[in-house]
Amino acid sequence: MRALRTRARLDLSRRDLFRLTGVGIGALGVASLASCAGAGQGGAPLVWGNWTMTMDYDDESGAYPTLEQFTEESGIAVDYFEDINDSATFYAKIREQLDQGQFPGYDLFNFADDFTARLIANEQVQEFDHSRIPNLSHMSELMAHPSYDPDRKFSIPWMGGMTGLCYNTELYPRGIRSVADLARPELRGKVGILTEMIDTIGLTLLDQGVDVSGDWGDAQFDAALDQVHERLTSGQYAQATGNQYTQDLQSGRIWAAMCWSGDIQVLNDEAGKELFAFVIPEPGGTKYVNAIQVPRGTDRMPDVEALIDFYYQPEIMARVVEYTASVPPVDGVREELAQLGSRLAESPMLFPSEQDAKRIFDFRQLTSAETKRYVEAFVGVINA
Repeated sequence: MRALRTRARLDLSRRDLFRLTGVGIGALGVASLASCAGAGQGGAPLVWGNWTMTMDYDDESGAYPTLEQFTEESGIAVDYFEDINDSATFYAKIREQLDQGQFPGYDLFNFADDFTARLIANEQVQEFDHSRIPNLSHMSELMAHPSYDPDRKFSIPWMGGMTGLCYNTELYPRGIRSVADLARPELRGKVGILTEMIDTIGLTLLDQGVDVSGDWGDAQFDAALDQVHERLTSGQYAQATGNQYTQDLQSGRIWAAMCWSGDIQVLNDEAGKELFAFVIPEPGGTKYVNAIQVPRGTDRMPDVEALIDFYYQPEIMARVVEYTASVPPVDGVREELAQLGSRLAESPMLFPSEQDAKRIFDFRQLTSAETKRYVEAFVGVINA
């Protein structure tokens, strides 16, 4: 058995585990489905590293229902770990193995756009055989042709969403509408930002009047980074976190944050009310997609392709989205959500209006040199 286990998972809700550990469930070595069935062709369970809150989860049974269904139907077991809190940290954890073409501890994993592109450019991931994934015909055009992988040969979108702002409507009813609002005196030490460079810098660039999908470079990046640095060192921004910002929102440690749209829907569902508001900033927000990739160090590609084909059925992906509240990569999910009676079928965070869609921008593709420089500079600032 590859994964360590903890019986605590049987007694605590998913959110309780986050509160107690301060890390994703995967760090505890739980969420293994290996005991449910055989291991499939590779002789061991598939090991999948993903972000928190990106898979349907049942608090009562302590299981991931759609993953269990996949295992039952295919005979392929999956060890599923919520090990990714931010891309840079996860990449650093497996970089040496990736560089050497060795097994990095995962048969598949999900990075955000900039690191997805980086792994492709570095030739660290395998090419998919689309003929073995017929349900890719359902892939949403919205996510089908990114500049870094226009034919989706090396990355298959898992979920998407919008990066914007959010605030606690009870602790800060005044609300926020822009990154500039985050500098208000009453919010000092009560603002969270993200450890994903393209998200925090993207929103800051937009607030400074920069078209993030257009022609900008070092000067604009440096100006945005300077603002982030100033607000962190002055104490205006509390800190930069990955998915952990959701815990800080729930505890009241922060009142406002840069955030991902799907998380806010989940937090409100767990609160049983519209406690947190998500806002597309007045100057605009950014899109994000995390995608499945397979490292060169594994021989489990056929099993991964079977897994993807399973999830690219609209009725299956709809069950995931009903929990994650993320923008689906599969056409037909909105109709499936409607049949399930889910209010998410009408959610503007999943299906933005035409007017809102015009205010959501792609972060332009960076060169390898830019990615290295910008990520290193950003990480240096947020970890200072």
